[in-house]
Amino acid sequence: MIRKFGKVVLWSLFLVALPMVAGAEDGSGGDGKWGYALGAGLAIGLAGLGCGIGQGLTAGNTTAGIARNPGASGTMFTSFILGMVLIESIAIYALVIAFMLQGKI
Repeated sequence: MIRKFGKVVLWSLFLVALPMVAGAEDGSGGDGKWGYALGAGLAIGLAGLGCGIGQGLTAGNTTAGIARNPGASGTMFTSFILGMVLIESIAIYALVIAFMLQGKI
């Protein structure tokens, strides 16, 4: 498992470094804007990943809690909706940051 993770990290670093090598080949040094594109992609990608995991855990635990105690479903559902809204706000912040970084390209 660790060996497979190491390969994924190595290939990811290779793919990130590839534009730098291609830009340095012509001697111009590049315009330096590829970092903004990479930052925008990472911002929305990692936030989407984290929010998806958080929402899945929240939904699963709320469903399990309601299955154990159906009488408390009203209060659990209210907390569930509030938690989902707060988790989704992180994805919206990442989207705003991605758009701001995209505007600099």
